[in-house]
Amino acid sequence: MSRELVIRSAAASDWAQIYAIIQQVVREGETYALPGSLSSDAARDLWIEEPPGHTVVAELDGAIVGTAKMGPNRPGHGDHIGTASFMVDPTVRGAGVGRRLGEYVVDWHRREGYEGIQFNAVVASNEAAVRLWTSLGFEIVGTVPNAFRSPRHGRVGLHVMFLAL
Repeated sequence: MSRELVIRSAAASDWAQIYAIIQQVVREGETYALPGSLSSDAARDLWIEEPPGHTVVAELDGAIVGTAKMGPNRPGHGDHIGTASFMVDPTVRGAGVGRRLGEYVVDWHRREGYEGIQFNAVVASNEAAVRLWTSLGFEIVGTVPNAFRSPRHGRVGLHVMFLAL
């Protein structure tokens, strides 16, 4: 990216821009198993993490172009393994926003003392995401066959991916 991308904690005032990205990504139906009619309140409940989790935005020239949420994958005895979810504005895909958010998330989990990061449902046909996560050291540890109905590709698998920290 030639312009400076800033990753910062999400603020309440960011919600309208975050929700606009969520609506676009969910409406495409290719990367998240969420209903296309996700209301603002339901989306906020799913996306904004309370501590020990964390939600961030990627900001470029004052506009929010991506967002990520992160925290423990499971409570209690599973809280030493983290997880995360990412969404990037379709107008800036391929410009490095997802990579920067991914690097931030890995660093955040390390700083917070997590022992690994588990992605529970990476859509197998989302080749850009699979390529990005593997380039950051994640491995596909299993695939649930036909677990996702892609509008473009039909039934495809959902990968479980893991990075030991």
